[in-house]
Amino acid sequence: MSLRVISGKAKGRKLKPVPGNTTRPITDRVKEALFNILAGDIQDAVWWDLFGGTGAVGIEALSRGAAFVRFLDLSKTAVAIIRDNLEHTQLAEQAEVKRADAFSYLDQNPDRQFDYIYIAPPQYNELWSEALSKIDRQPGWLVQDGWVIVQIHPREYRNLILKNVVKIDERKYGSTLLVFYERKSSTETIDSGEK
Repeated sequence: MSLRVISGKAKGRKLKPVPGNTTRPITDRVKEALFNILAGDIQDAVWWDLFGGTGAVGIEALSRGAAFVRFLDLSKTAVAIIRDNLEHTQLAEQAEVKRADAFSYLDQNPDRQFDYIYIAPPQYNELWSEALSKIDRQPGWLVQDGWVIVQIHPREYRNLILKNVVKIDERKYGSTLLVFYERKSSTETIDSGEK
């Protein structure tokens, strides 16, 4: 599958894939659908591409006007490819690329808040639910009303008991399911009685 930037200032630029099957590439159809759903909200948004892979989603966001994207991946190869793809699309100045374990990183105190956190980990290992649960426990990673977007195979989906983020939508495109969660406003989370 050839990867490319669909729209915006880097439109048409080809992206290098990560060799092997450890990453979960997004198809043009799903990427187009995702960014159509978000529409004008991309402008000046701050993103975290949590399992960066090729960087395709975060790069698409930058190309369409996002202010900043943090890319995270544990794979040395993926990190090098993300950096190459950012250079090739001339979007590196608005990006930060880190080689790190997503789960250890999510356990830290938030060092920044994001409008969108995109979760598309390797399939069938429950990694998406673990990442989402960690964000739910540390909602400070998200701005008020910030979104978490999960990209998984429909068979992987299950309802999770969450306190600080709430599911607001899901869209299925063949063998890809996008699930959208939103951070509850602080007034909605006070009812638990916790200090």
